[in-house]
Amino acid sequence: MATKQATKPKVEKVLVFAWEGTDKKGNKVKGETNAANISLVRAELRRQGINASKVKQKAKPLLSRKKAITAKDIAIFSRQLATMMSSGVPLVQSFDIVGRGHENPSMQEMLLSIKADIEGGTALAPALGKHPLHFDDLFCNLVEAGEAAGVLEELLDKIATYKEKTESLKAKIKKALTYPIAVIVVAIIVTAVIMIFVIPQFQNLFEGFGAELPAFTQLVVRMSDFVSSWWWLMLGAIVGIVVSFGAAYKRSRAMREFLDKALLKIPVIGDIMHKASIARFARTLSTMFAAGVPLVEALESVAGATGNVVYTNAVLKMREDVSTGQSLQLSMKQMNLFPHMVVQMVAIGEEAGSLDAMLSKVADFYEEEVDNAVDNLSSLMEPMIMSFLGIVIGGLVIAMYLPIFQMGSAISGG
Repeated sequence: MATKQATKPKVEKVLVFAWEGTDKKGNKVKGETNAANISLVRAELRRQGINASKVKQKAKPLLSRKKAITAKDIAIFSRQLATMMSSGVPLVQSFDIVGRGHENPSMQEMLLSIKADIEGGTALAPALGKHPLHFDDLFCNLVEAGEAAGVLEELLDKIATYKEKTESLKAKIKKALTYPIAVIVVAIIVTAVIMIFVIPQFQNLFEGFGAELPAFTQLVVRMSDFVSSWWWLMLGAIVGIVVSFGAAYKRSRAMREFLDKALLKIPVIGDIMHKASIARFARTLSTMFAAGVPLVEALESVAGATGNVVYTNAVLKMREDVSTGQSLQLSMKQMNLFPHMVVQMVAIGEEAGSLDAMLSKVADFYEEEVDNAVDNLSSLMEPMIMSFLGIVIGGLVIAMYLPIFQMGSAISGG
């Protein structure tokens, strides 16, 4: 028997219309309105008491480039919507205010499209679900739970806090990884410039000496010749490796598992990644459990939010254990990934019936730990990086001046 495939609801594109007309007092007015078509614009203007004489769709600039919607945009939107709804502003009006006031045109278009769906009778969770790139299953499940329980305002506040904490944690992890990488890249660029442009000038000078160069200087000169001749090949190889590495990481689960495992074993960095995954696990599970989502169902969503394949696999195994009747704290203990303190806090939460509150405290603690660890890493890396730069750049300078020093010694000795 053939099964019917569910058709994906069509999302109407929100356009910008410029209009002119007269208000109730007969004064000439003009402005712009976002809507799916001209009929909706005219209807909205009539509702406002404006008699429209001209309504025309605004042409988009030929060279306009859409600004991408970021996770930070979603986090800010979540807080704005939570604040408005807790203040008693109706849902449709909240979307209208946030949407029209947003600086990002792409975000504005999406929010007004969601508003149009809600006005058409669609519930909030399905309306958000039409935009899966920006509102994942976790977000939609929490909203759906809030709508079903009649506590949407409270759940939106929890979602906003969750998104803000998650983005803050991501920013800290990026800070930990970006700083040393940026300095190393700068060091490579400076070294390449010296090799390609500076050392050849010294080489021309040395050829006029007629004397044999020191071994260290000869080595640097040969390296400079190689880099000058083959820089394009080296650059292409580096770009190719980075692109291939990125593609393999996205497409190959085995590659992701290998890299995530390796990352957890790196001194200092591994400790930060462990703490960040525990913080994400605790924050996500706390938010979902507080929303009334059953533990087994919540663990499935939590698995993808941990940010590391090792922890994802562990949480999925824990979900299987919990679904067979095992307690969460016992399953966590068997994974050998969670510190004793975390397991004990979960055990106390399960016994006292306050698992969401305990997990929230765990998340707060480990987010603070990640913050401190990132600051410590920056303090540790600065002298190491400065020493590395000093050795590399200083070594090149010494190699270039060695022949001059030797020649000066020979002249003074003679």
